Amino acid sequence: MSEASAASDLGNKSVTKAMRLLRELAAQPRSGATVSTLAKAVGISRPTAFRLLSSLERNGFVDRVDTHYILGWELARIGRHADPHAGLVARAHPLLQELADSFDETATLSVPDSADGLDLIAEATGSRVVGIRARHMVGQHWPLHASSTGKVLLAEMPVERVLALLPGTLEAYASRTITDRVVLLRELEQIREQGFGIIDNELEEELLSLSRPVRDPSGNLVAILTLNGPRYRFSRDRIPEALQQMQAIVDRLAAVFWQDSAAD
Repeated sequence: MSEASAASDLGNKSVTKAMRLLRELAAQPRSGATVSTLAKAVGISRPTAFRLLSSLERNGFVDRVDTHYILGWELARIGRHADPHAGLVARAHPLLQELADSFDETATLSVPDSADGLDLIAEATGSRVVGIRARHMVGQHWPLHASSTGKVLLAEMPVERVLALLPGTLEAYASRTITDRVVLLRELEQIREQGFGIIDNELEEELLSLSRPVRDPSGNLVAILTLNGPRYRFSRDRIPEALQQMQAIVDRLAAVFWQDSAAD
């Protein structure tokens, strides 16, 4: 390796580590975190973390309040000019299409919004998917308690937040919609343990839907992958195969979203 290539590789690794620090800061409370906390969370040495945070601070990407670092003003200023979903959709769509074609059903990607809800930002459909319901889903919103994406999102929240967010009696949308919050809380615990959400005759009659979380390198939920279809085609006996293929797609989504993010 030439000196120029070695220097470039070192620079790329430093940039990658700095990005990991920024992502970890975004997951911290608004009061921020110390350099030791960030270094441990990201998996780098404290001196390396301090050096990178100092560089980010000089450029306005982080600020320091006493011993705590927070996301900086320059990062916020630049962020206002970014389309929050365009790059994500461009990277995700080929993989969504691959999943949709594999089952000849509908695959979607949703992201959490700032109001404890979800934005459906991308979709792909198999060749035999027909009907208005299965198309033009981007931008639509579904009830959290009656959708597989919503259940995955709720499973990420503390119980107190779920109770504050949902009414005492939940609206029924189909014959098997969960309308009891206690029953829903038990299912959310199961979702946390098994790593996926499912609805079956809960949002629409004869609709089966599966969702898996997509996480960033710090383990934070950033998106939800969903596969759904009518039960006469997408039956329950296909669930194990679907979940396996969906996990493979989730892993590949993480790889394309955060290329080399785990590099030292």
